[in-house]
Amino acid sequence: MTGFELGTDGPGTILTAVDGSITSLRAGAYAAGLARRQHAHLLVVTVAATPAMAAMAPGALAVLSETAQDLATDVQAQARKYLEDLSLTGELVRVAGDPYTEIVRLADERRVDAVVVGASAKAGHRIVGSLAGRLVRAGKWPVTVVP
Repeated sequence: MTGFELGTDGPGTILTAVDGSITSLRAGAYAAGLARRQHAHLLVVTVAATPAMAAMAPGALAVLSETAQDLATDVQAQARKYLEDLSLTGELVRVAGDPYTEIVRLADERRVDAVVVGASAKAGHRIVGSLAGRLVRAGKWPVTVVP
């Protein structure tokens, strides 16, 4: 049996996903507070996602991809300002693709200790399943879902 290791309690790296929605911004704020209190590294992820149906309309994919990238840039700028205001160090990562796939990939690559996401406000997710629900079912890390 190994002895107690001083300073290793709690998460070392916390991943939070923000997309500009009110619940994701609340999740980001919660994760920032948790990282500050736990002296943990904060990884803020923004996924620029385009709807799968966009490929069916000519020219729509390019416009929606550009819009998603612009939104991701804006969200990352807000996150950077928030981190600076709180004097927190964190890492901002922007990726493109499916939010679930990209969050799981980054969480595995960075070996995060906790994931914090916002609850979905879309009614259809009660039937199909939300991002938060899928992350919880993955069972790889503790997942906090912020309402």
